[in-house]
Amino acid sequence: MKKIKIFAPATIANVGPGYDILGLALEGVGEHLEMELMVSDEIKIQPIPNYPDLPLGPDENIAGIVAKAMLNNLGLKQGLNIKIEKSVKPGSGLGSSGCTAAATVFALNELLDQPFTKRKLVEFAMLGEKATSGKAHADNVAASLLGGFCIIKSYHPLEVLNIPFPKDLRLVVAHPQIEVKTADSKKILKKEMALPDVITQMGNIAALISGLTTSNYEWIRSGMNDLIAEPIRSYLIPGFAQAKSLAMENGALGCSISGSGPSIFAFCANEDQAKEIGDAWKQFYADLEIDSNIYLSKINPRGTYKVVSE
Repeated sequence: MKKIKIFAPATIANVGPGYDILGLALEGVGEHLEMELMVSDEIKIQPIPNYPDLPLGPDENIAGIVAKAMLNNLGLKQGLNIKIEKSVKPGSGLGSSGCTAAATVFALNELLDQPFTKRKLVEFAMLGEKATSGKAHADNVAASLLGGFCIIKSYHPLEVLNIPFPKDLRLVVAHPQIEVKTADSKKILKKEMALPDVITQMGNIAALISGLTTSNYEWIRSGMNDLIAEPIRSYLIPGFAQAKSLAMENGALGCSISGSGPSIFAFCANEDQAKEIGDAWKQFYADLEIDSNIYLSKINPRGTYKVVSE
C-alpha cells in the first residue's frame, strides 16, 4: 500500500465539566487527508483549499510535525505527499487540529503496516495539539481516533477509556463564524480552584459519566455543570448565556462550550428536540448578525477510518 485516504471526525472536548479529560466524536463533519509514500525523503504538504494562511512547512504544519515524530521514532527517512481537506475551521472549538493529527497518525501507521498501538498513536497525535495550543492534551485526538465517548484517565502514563453511551442521545452544535484560539482561551483560565468547587466539579463529572453509561438522562442533566472553563470562556462567545438559556428552555439535557469555543453544544433526548434547538440557535445568531453552522449528530462510535487505499 503506497497511498491512502482517511476521514477523521470532528470532536467535542471538555464535554461540560470534563476539562481536558472528556471527549466525544461527532458524525458527518470532520476532515479528509490523503497521504502517499514518496521515493524522496521530503515531507510535502499541499496547499489546503480555503485555508491559504495555514503553514505548509513540515516543521510548522500539524501533519508534518506528527509524521516526522513517528518516522523519527522508527529511525526512518521517508518522503510523504500529504493533501488535507478541512471542513472544520481552525479556531472553531470542534477539534480542527485534532482532526489533522488523528488523520495523520492513522494514515502513516497504515502505510507503514501498523507498527504502533492505538495508545501510541494518541501520544503522537498529542504533539500536534501541543504545537497548536502549547499543551499536549488528548481529549480531542483520542475521541477523533478511537470514536465514541472517551475519558482521559491519566496523562502520565497515558490511559484512555472508552465508555458506553446512550445510542439514542443526540447532540446539536452551533458554530458561530468567529474564531477563538485555543492557546488564548487557555491563558485566561484560573490556575487554582477552591476545595468546595473541586468537590462539586468531581460530583458533576461522576453524575455525567454515570448518566451516560446507564442511559439515565436526568443524571446527564444534573452533571452538565462546569465550574472551570465555562464561567470564564463564555465571555469570549457573543450571546452565550442567551443561547444556553434558549437550549435549556427547549428541553436540552445540558448545554456548554465545545472545546475552547466559540462552538457550543447541547445534549438532547431525541432528534426532534435537537432540530428544534438547532433552528432556534440559527435564528438567534442571525438576529445577532453572526453567520453560524448548525450540526445535528449522534455520538460517533467509529472514529478515524480508511476511505480508500492503493
